[in-house]
Amino acid sequence: MSLWKKHAIFEKNSILLSLGVIVVISIGGLVEIAPLFYLRSTIEQVKGVRPYTPLELAGRHIYIREGCYNCHSQMVRPLRDEVERYGHYSLAAESMFDKPFQWGSKRTGPDLARVGGKYSDEWQLQHLVNPRALVPQSIMPGYPYLAKTELDTADIAGHLKANRLGGVPYSDEMIANAGADLKAQLNPDDAGAAGLEKRYPKVQIRDFDGNPQKITEADALIAYLQVLGTMVDFKGYDAKANYR
Repeated sequence: MSLWKKHAIFEKNSILLSLGVIVVISIGGLVEIAPLFYLRSTIEQVKGVRPYTPLELAGRHIYIREGCYNCHSQMVRPLRDEVERYGHYSLAAESMFDKPFQWGSKRTGPDLARVGGKYSDEWQLQHLVNPRALVPQSIMPGYPYLAKTELDTADIAGHLKANRLGGVPYSDEMIANAGADLKAQLNPDDAGAAGLEKRYPKVQIRDFDGNPQKITEADALIAYLQVLGTMVDFKGYDAKANYR
């Protein structure tokens, strides 16, 4: 009965109730937020994770533009069935340069967090052109125009600059060489390929859509898909050793 009487004070006095709510929310907020100021980072530092190359970044823009995230997630949860199907569970560090991240909330199609290297470039191209030619039960729409549309590369350096404002560590050198790096990734014989590999370790250099005559949106999108989940070597991954 005594507890009810004490509680009734707040029930009958709106000012005291408001103050009480503010105090409770403030305490809860401090408990959750304050520890973050004492952590060096809330994201584990994992070897191999790097910013996207200009071509991969352009492909990511196309991925978002075409609404691929509406049907495909990019987050393998630490559940047995997901790990057995898709591979190692996703690490926060793998999305640290995604602005915004593409974790998704719906899977009409399979998760794509580990799709890089799972299929050939030709398979990816044909799947974009006519999904049902490879997966008869697919309800994914076709995107044949991507292989016919030349990639707009005029402002690729601007895209890198915008991402740097959001925290992605693109250097002045990366921005200055953005246009050249984009072209070099499509041609192993390009004179700038060596510089590209130095700036973006483990970069995949080749023509992605099978048409070396022009740089298409399919080139960019396939380059992006082929890098997903490939930056971290999970065979030698040690969570404790990689955490800083």
